[in-house]
Amino acid sequence: MTTETVGTDAGPARVTWHPAARPRLVLALGHGAGGGIEARDLRALAAELPGHGVSVALVEQPWRVAGKRLAPAPRTLDTGWHGVWPALAAPGLPVVSGGRSAGARVACRTAAGLGAAAVLALAFPLHPPGRPERSRADELLGTGVPTLVVQGGNDPFGRPEEFPGGAHRLVGVDHADHGFAVPKRAPVTEEETLAAITGAVVRWTASLARRSRE
Repeated sequence: MTTETVGTDAGPARVTWHPAARPRLVLALGHGAGGGIEARDLRALAAELPGHGVSVALVEQPWRVAGKRLAPAPRTLDTGWHGVWPALAAPGLPVVSGGRSAGARVACRTAAGLGAAAVLALAFPLHPPGRPERSRADELLGTGVPTLVVQGGNDPFGRPEEFPGGAHRLVGVDHADHGFAVPKRAPVTEEETLAAITGAVVRWTASLARRSRE
């Protein structure tokens, strides 16, 4: 694991690399507006994916690096992601743009312009809780690249059945909330939930790697 600081027009960002021994892809993952790269799903993917030929880059947005508690406007988040992209692409491999919650929105909004190979949207906030009329589906539907959504079955920001049809793939995670936590009374454990998430992403990235070789 290595960490580098990258200058952007929104301020310094930080990239923590979890490299694969023989990488075929880079998976870049941004965090949400309420937390950082310590999120359980980001940690699990960073631990699992390198063993399957995918280097994982966990990206901390400039506001988080600066120690601020509140995320800035979406435009500023996009600026930070644009600024860090050259470092993500430096290994010369296809880069999958991804993130959780607000980070997923950033990945969706910027994918086409940055030339991302694909998008991984973890816990995509389809709408604010209790406000389904304020849909952000246009961001998800406009990526222009292969897109995988991994969504908790009890996510108040949008349950799997609320998502519109489209070219994206959607994997529902039973009983999980927006942070992919499950209630103690649920018939699955947190470990099983995280295994389901990492398994889905491993299979999807393997299909992307095969497609890039064809």
